[in-house]
Amino acid sequence: MKIDSHQHFWKYNPQRDAWIDESMKVIQADFFPPDLESHLRQHKIDGCIAVQADQSEEETEFLLELASQYSFVKGVVGWLDLRAANVEERLEYYSQNSYFKGVRHIVQAEKEDFLLSADFQKGISTLSQFKLPYDILIFPNQLESAIQTVNQFPNQEFVLDHIAKPYIKNQSLHPWKSLIQELAKASNVSCKISGLITEADLKNWEARQIEPYLDVVFNAFGEDRVLFGSDWPVCLLAGSYDEVVGLVSNYTADFSSKAKNKLFGANAARIYNITV
Repeated sequence: MKIDSHQHFWKYNPQRDAWIDESMKVIQADFFPPDLESHLRQHKIDGCIAVQADQSEEETEFLLELASQYSFVKGVVGWLDLRAANVEERLEYYSQNSYFKGVRHIVQAEKEDFLLSADFQKGISTLSQFKLPYDILIFPNQLESAIQTVNQFPNQEFVLDHIAKPYIKNQSLHPWKSLIQELAKASNVSCKISGLITEADLKNWEARQIEPYLDVVFNAFGEDRVLFGSDWPVCLLAGSYDEVVGLVSNYTADFSSKAKNKLFGANAARIYNITV
């Protein structure tokens, strides 16, 4: 089974989605499963995982409803308040839904040490009993906090989104590279090969500018802990779905069939508990 492990759906709301500013007009629109389906079919991708883009339980309910309606939406990485006193109760509630596959918080918008706050770590500590992975969405300056967090919870599955958003546009590898290598030492962390072209020069990116970052990630995490994700429709800011697939497919052209199967589906199915 081929799986796009990271994409989004939304009904565009200018107030709620204020992060989509005037420079992002191409995604100031509604994006629903039928808009994605043809892209999946073209690339023989069997399913996708919808990831939260808004910090609300309404968003989680919205995505779960879509998953119940469209068979190719295999799961949802949703949001709930991990800092809340009733976090265990909310996890219990959502875990009853078979499409609820993981949790994410938009940590990139928080302070550098947010992951280390006592209330958030308490929430993280509850996830493993429900066998739910946690998606880490951060900038490079938050990697040190992420390293401490994943080591604090060795029995918790973590997935790093967008390879921690390195500064590809500036062609800056350091200190991101050494921090990624340190993070990858924790065997409970995997990494999504996603969100790459939007960290490059949106209008003038080239594969050769992105490849050094892919080298770091694949060497650090190995074939068992990497997952392909399109980051559609956010990727449209810099390129098409075809270009995103092409970038990763071309880079991995000489990989073994086994390694490619893991990257493009098997790892996601295992980590997010998706029935093949």
